[in-house]
Amino acid sequence: MRALYRSESTYSYSFGPGPLPPAIKMLIVANVVVFVVQQVFGGGMIGAFGFRPADAIGSLQLWQLGTYMFLHGGFGHILFNMLALWMFGTELERMWGSRNFLRYYFVCGIGAALTTVVFTVLPLNFADQLWITTTIGASGAVYGVLLAFGMYFPNRPIYVYFLFPIPAKYFVMIFGGIALLSSLSGGGGGVAHTTHLGGLVVGYLYLRRFAISRGVRLSRPGTIADLKYRWLRWKIDRARRRFDVYTGGRRFHGGRYDDDHTVH
Repeated sequence: MRALYRSESTYSYSFGPGPLPPAIKMLIVANVVVFVVQQVFGGGMIGAFGFRPADAIGSLQLWQLGTYMFLHGGFGHILFNMLALWMFGTELERMWGSRNFLRYYFVCGIGAALTTVVFTVLPLNFADQLWITTTIGASGAVYGVLLAFGMYFPNRPIYVYFLFPIPAKYFVMIFGGIALLSSLSGGGGGVAHTTHLGGLVVGYLYLRRFAISRGVRLSRPGTIADLKYRWLRWKIDRARRRFDVYTGGRRFHGGRYDDDHTVH
């Protein structure tokens, strides 16, 4: 999966959202350092710090709820997760602030692990196997970041493989549907779809329920609020046309173009 971001200009395109903000830079550095150490110590680190419900819950090794997010199964695994974290998390951190972004990231990651525990007690054929399966990777938290991006920038085009533009809201729906169906079927070839689904669900509940700063909810405005916003924009645009006020661009006036950004 690759993505291109389109700027406000009709003809200006760029790869990615720009430089790394502090929290995301810290997360990427931490993941890379742990990945390098993991290559030295091998499976020992996965056994001690990967998330295995039988150990984390059954034996009260609760640190696994957080440490599993910094372990990865291979170079492609960590590359995809860190690339997605940068592409979809950068604008969120700039908007929320680093501390609030980190809080959301870890809530999604830990919540994703706890969702896996919930699946182990459901009457599903693979529940017993899930109880003793070890999960590693930042995917649960990254899926939560992906959900937040889709809620805040629903119509932002995501260019998959540089060719297929998909609005962010549909992009999230597709990934959520894949995670849900794969979780219920118990398939996935080793991919922790229950954790992916958990990151999406916990992220959504967090955005809908809790305030991130100054008492402002993180949820996307509902239909009524959206209609009110559009009605207000229509009134403003109508007033501009009525009083011959234009914002931006060039206006033909008196036989020449006026280059001022705001003209009356």
